[in-house]
Amino acid sequence: MIDKFVRSAAEALDGVPDGATVLLAGFGDVGMAMTLLEGLIEQGARDLVLVCNSGGRDGSAVARLLTLGRVRKLVCSFVRPASDAGRLIAAGKLEFEVVPQGTLAERIRAAGAGIPAFYTPTAADTVLAEDREVREIGGRLCLLEYPLAGDLALVDAWEADRWGNLTYRDTQRNFNPIMAMAAKRTVAQTKHAVELGAIPPEHVMTSGIFVHHVLHVPD
Repeated sequence: MIDKFVRSAAEALDGVPDGATVLLAGFGDVGMAMTLLEGLIEQGARDLVLVCNSGGRDGSAVARLLTLGRVRKLVCSFVRPASDAGRLIAAGKLEFEVVPQGTLAERIRAAGAGIPAFYTPTAADTVLAEDREVREIGGRLCLLEYPLAGDLALVDAWEADRWGNLTYRDTQRNFNPIMAMAAKRTVAQTKHAVELGAIPPEHVMTSGIFVHHVLHVPD
């Protein structure tokens, strides 16, 4: 019998290796799998590449992971200079790759969809295009971008069944669905655990084929 529910974050994250690329969904704290992120901090993996929308505010779980020295590289859309992440970058203690938000989402989606590369006009005439391939398409300069896949994705769901089928609520749909598809191993935390068959097929937003473990976090 397939049952992807686990009893703890420690069980869900067992074996995450040093050097893993971690896709962390959420816009700020909204839609972020906070219990799983805390579990990753406890788990102890180091030298991580963290892919998320922002560098996090001071005191957040993201900032704690960074300030503990567990992240080698941060890939995100923006970082506040006067933040823990900003200070680490300025001090040369954290590698940083800035990716425009729409491009970040599309690079992750491309990884899940099996798209090997794509062109976008975003950032094609900025410093982000230096030493990179730019081509004129339809009269516009376009920058070549590559997929952004993860070894691990931590996603936050509204409800899940034992096969790992997920639904999301409201802004949980920001990065969660695409990150769930783009990682070798996807771990979801869910507000509600429901019986198999309780989620109508047309309401499934992430199919269980993409999900490896589910942690029920009712609060």
